[in-house]
Amino acid sequence: MPDLEAKAARLAAVIYTGISLALAALFLAGTFLTGRSYTMVARIGGTVWVFILTMIITMPIVIPYVKKKVVG
Repeated sequence: MPDLEAKAARLAAVIYTGISLALAALFLAGTFLTGRSYTMVARIGGTVWVFILTMIITMPIVIPYVKKKVVG
């Protein structure tokens, strides 16, 4: 059983980190595609902020879902 829980934890971490990275990249791309001029500090700061907030939001959602699917 501990092996399944460890597998579920690793899989959940990959999923919520992937979601967070994708949304942060989307935010960064959006800063370039809007045509407005933002400083690099604003772009990077906003990207980091989006990444952190997305991690906070997706962790408690993804972990139980994946654990339920893997462990049963």
